[in-house]
Amino acid sequence: MNIGILGLGTVGGGVVNVLDKNQAEISRRSGANINVTHAAVRDLSQERICPTDNIVLTQDPFTIVNNDEIDVVLELMGGTGLAKDLVEQAIKNGKHVITANKALIATHGNELLALAKDNQVYLLFEAAVAGGIPILKSLEQGLSANQIELVAGIINGTGNFILTEMRDKGRDFADVLKEAQALGYAEADPTFDVEGIDAAHKLAILASIAFGCELQFNQVSTEGISQISGEDVAFAAELGYSIKHLGIAKKTNNELQMRVHPTLIPKARLLANVDGVMNAVLVKGNAVGPTLYYGAGAGDEATASAVIADLIDIIKGTVSHNVLGWKSLESTTNCATDNIESIFYLRLLAADKPGVLADITSTLAKHNISVEAVVQKQIDAQNNAHIAIITNMVKTHELTTAVAEIQTHDFIMEDVKIIHVETLD
Repeated sequence: MNIGILGLGTVGGGVVNVLDKNQAEISRRSGANINVTHAAVRDLSQERICPTDNIVLTQDPFTIVNNDEIDVVLELMGGTGLAKDLVEQAIKNGKHVITANKALIATHGNELLALAKDNQVYLLFEAAVAGGIPILKSLEQGLSANQIELVAGIINGTGNFILTEMRDKGRDFADVLKEAQALGYAEADPTFDVEGIDAAHKLAILASIAFGCELQFNQVSTEGISQISGEDVAFAAELGYSIKHLGIAKKTNNELQMRVHPTLIPKARLLANVDGVMNAVLVKGNAVGPTLYYGAGAGDEATASAVIADLIDIIKGTVSHNVLGWKSLESTTNCATDNIESIFYLRLLAADKPGVLADITSTLAKHNISVEAVVQKQIDAQNNAHIAIITNMVKTHELTTAVAEIQTHDFIMEDVKIIHVETLD
């Protein structure tokens, strides 16, 4: 089996190293000798993390997808422009393609998978979600007897590292972000990570596999963590929660919710204790109940593990023909964001006046919103009270209407902070 790699950076180099390190075991499991024969790189003189003595390097990636001697193309270069053109050409040439490119699959996956079906080849992408965690195979194969009720995941390691440091060391967001960039966890432009776009790409893929629907990245409600303050983290801890940046997909009344946002999770939940750059995905099936998948969400050899697992499936002929793109997809009604039901955390900064808390709770009650818990911190130097509230289960539009009314009171000193709460029951 001859392999061509597009991109020989962190993941591409990791694939070469894992194939070399575990050659005997991979051959035993696949029944084939896997040879990386060609790789496309940007700079031929750049130092590599893997040996390249037996690999033909080229700066023209089209020579790889058009090479008749290459059986499988690994797209590990990223992006949605050139990468898409190369994947399309490889598929049209009758080559199987394996990719770790979540943005490509989330935004162009429907058409690429249809093209793969028409050309009777596979487009596989286990490595696109949660690095080395085999979550897509688990959803498609291991949990295939279940109707999936909920998928909730920490699927971006950068955001999880930042929130962990804020909680454990009392640091602020900007300070931890700088460290994440210095450590290589975050890019110079961290927008995709901290504003939830990366997680939204991955959630769209998870939801499509879990619920048998088309990829719908544009339907994912997305909010980042850049506005989470140290005060929110401290209040959450005092109320018995940890703040995590979650991707959540679930069906309610036959409507699909897909949302990425900061979330308060009870400290007792396993997902609340996934720290640092690690990823984890909770899947709840109607037969098996809740299951949790934990591991490295990025890194050279962890991601390479998922890429090679897809490769072995192709060699063994064990790829499921019910994978997304090989079946008749359900038409899915997406839940309007305003109709999502959730428990909410509210943080308010209010002038210290008699009856303030009573006015806040009475306004909430007027909109049929009960207060399940409340914490008020001591008055600050400006004579303001810092208040945190946990509500009951309420529809988003009902809460936003009540909060808008609260904001009209002259004792409210800044915008009310609103964060979802998920018990994950």
